[in-house]
Amino acid sequence: MLIKHNPNQNHLLAALPEAVFGRLEMYLELVPMLLGDVLCESGGKLNYVYFPTTSIISLHYILENGGSSEFAGVGNEGVFGIALLMGGNTTPSRAIVQTGGHGYRLKASVLLEEFQLGGLLQKLMLRYTQALITQMSQTAVCNRHHSVEQQLCRWLLLTLDRLPTNELTMTQELIASMLGVRREGVTEAAGKLQQIGYISYRRGHITVLNRVGLEQQSCECYLVVKKEFARLLSDVHQR
Repeated sequence: MLIKHNPNQNHLLAALPEAVFGRLEMYLELVPMLLGDVLCESGGKLNYVYFPTTSIISLHYILENGGSSEFAGVGNEGVFGIALLMGGNTTPSRAIVQTGGHGYRLKASVLLEEFQLGGLLQKLMLRYTQALITQMSQTAVCNRHHSVEQQLCRWLLLTLDRLPTNELTMTQELIASMLGVRREGVTEAAGKLQQIGYISYRRGHITVLNRVGLEQQSCECYLVVKKEFARLLSDVHQR
């Protein structure tokens, strides 16, 4: 089935007034975002910002010994490249495509010029930045204080919120890398969730069978992040 792509599939782009969107539309470029694509390396210059539609971007911090973990994800609710609007041209993190799909990229200079005009785009980006900071903070707390099983539930739920399906293509090795834990811990946690009928896992594919069960099994971190995004962007109306 041929998928129709539209910038309005990204919530931030959909919330822009016609006049603002009209100024950006001609510069928006639909791009495929394949699983594993690196959009920006640590310390790399940000020439583009990305508005995912059917893809998800994972933001990782890379340690000197090669270890890494995800501190935030960006899907159809947001944009990657927010550091540009805060006055920085680079970021210490790596941005890698976690779930393949599509998105729209925009030259950083175009977004920055519109941001500096003020108005709703500036308001949207600042509110999104606050929500993103909440996600980062909650991820740090969750990784320190909650079990691998609770972390896995949180991660699965946040990923599901960004997808139109209950199926994920993801190996246990990749999940372990996202959470910054040992693969054996993910294997044990996924096994427990499968045993109680919340998920089905085989050959790199996860199907969520009981979302309510996952929400009950998860820590409070998932709802904190979800409620903050809803609170900050609730009064923004789509075109």
